[in-house]
Amino acid sequence: MKLKFYIFLFLLPSAIFAQQKQVETSIDTTKNKIGAEFKLTLKTIVSSKLKVVFPKQKKFGALEVIQSYPVDTVKKNDTYELIKKYGLTQFDSGKYVIPSVQILIDKKPFSSDSIRVEVANVKVDTLQQKMYDIKDITAVDNGIGDWWKYILALAIILGIGAFVYWYVKKRQQKKIEEEVYKTPIEKATSLLNNLEQKELVQKGEIKEYYSELTDIARNYIEEAIHIPAMESTTSELIQAIRTASTKKKMTLTPETVENLERVLRQADLVKFAKSKPLDFEITEDRNKIQKVILTLDNAIPTEVPAEEDQLLNEAQKQKQIKLQLLKKRNKRIAIAVGTVLVLLIGTTTFFIATKGFSYVKDNVFGHPSKELLEGQWVKSEYGNPGVLLETPQVLKRMDAQKVLPKETMALIKEMQLFGFGSMAGNFYITVSTSMFKTPTEIDLAKALEGSLKVIEAQGGQNIIVKQEDFQTNQGIQGLKGYGTMTVFNPADKTSTKAYYEILLFKQDQGLQQILIIHEEGDQYANDITDRILNSVELRKASN
Repeated sequence: MKLKFYIFLFLLPSAIFAQQKQVETSIDTTKNKIGAEFKLTLKTIVSSKLKVVFPKQKKFGALEVIQSYPVDTVKKNDTYELIKKYGLTQFDSGKYVIPSVQILIDKKPFSSDSIRVEVANVKVDTLQQKMYDIKDITAVDNGIGDWWKYILALAIILGIGAFVYWYVKKRQQKKIEEEVYKTPIEKATSLLNNLEQKELVQKGEIKEYYSELTDIARNYIEEAIHIPAMESTTSELIQAIRTASTKKKMTLTPETVENLERVLRQADLVKFAKSKPLDFEITEDRNKIQKVILTLDNAIPTEVPAEEDQLLNEAQKQKQIKLQLLKKRNKRIAIAVGTVLVLLIGTTTFFIATKGFSYVKDNVFGHPSKELLEGQWVKSEYGNPGVLLETPQVLKRMDAQKVLPKETMALIKEMQLFGFGSMAGNFYITVSTSMFKTPTEIDLAKALEGSLKVIEAQGGQNIIVKQEDFQTNQGIQGLKGYGTMTVFNPADKTSTKAYYEILLFKQDQGLQQILIIHEEGDQYANDITDRILNSVELRKASN
């Protein structure tokens, strides 16, 4: 009996602990690399009536919480299984402990288990892994590039050109229309008819209607009677008409002058006092103006046109016909030019969208390297021992003494140097062959260093060099040096970023070298370089 009692007392704490152990703790891995994610999982099973609160922490011990995942809920009969996951990480190597955290179940705290984890360094093999230079800061590509700026500028220029053309044509058209009218009365009558066709009164534009109506009358008076009507006030104009009537012996009744004055003063009230006459008054004013103009025209003394005047009228008719034909021709030209511009803009936009702005720019405006690449290539042999290769232009012989230092030239028995372009240009190539005076074991690595010193003396700066073995299509082994540099141009005191490649080959007592320098990022120049290097063939040195 006592033995059973002791066994009961021994199992009692375990049973109590098992009942309290409502939180399961697990992790996907206990060992990870720096910056990698540990996924910590907390799981509990509760009844549907209990409320569970998981911790909201930014750190679990020394590990940072990079992701707090949503709680997954799984229903099992009358209970719910709640699963909460955390993404943890650490950026320093070492061994760490994820401490116990508290979960509130029905406001009662329950603790999770602590877990040991290890964060390992990333192994880097500096002997096998190639090292690369730090790249320059590069602007982020915004996806559409800058081509839209050029399209916008072109659209603005075309818009300005179209406006100027429209403005000039409008003035010409106005001038032509003015010249078409034979007499002032014909012009005034036509303008009155056009005014009615505009339907300004129906649109409620009374002020504009009276302004044009009185301008027609004033223009007629100014052209027919030669009175500065456009610059005169109403009172000045009426007085000038009375004076002119006396001087020119015009038969005008007082009613005609009064009707004109009445309409002019009505127009002044509409324009300056915002008066609104009735519809029948507007119609009466229009009729009065028309009657006044006809009366004035009949009152002006007529002269029998001489024979010279008839000839002049005929010449004016011919001039008007020519002007009308010129107007039609200009219209056809404008339509043709506009059509061509629309097609040009549409085609340009299509190719920019499909091929890119650089493609359109290089094909329309040209590119020096592109012209070299697509030009007539030449295959030729240079120097002794000979170097046979293809180039976009024939290489010309150069004076080696102007390039190499005197101490180097003292060791050389014979040297031939050929080249095209300049270091400050967009593409530069030289081919050199050398024969030494005494038998010498040539170290290509040291020869590369010497070549780089020569480049520095010619304006190369900040030279970054890499080297690797090179093999021609014939299987001849050599050394290749390549990298970037800054080329200083003494002419305009500017510097440009350039890419270079040097090929070096040694023979019994000779050295063969190919040097290519071009602007960095020039894809056409890269294609030229690849084609040249793939065509290289070497001749054996002749004793």
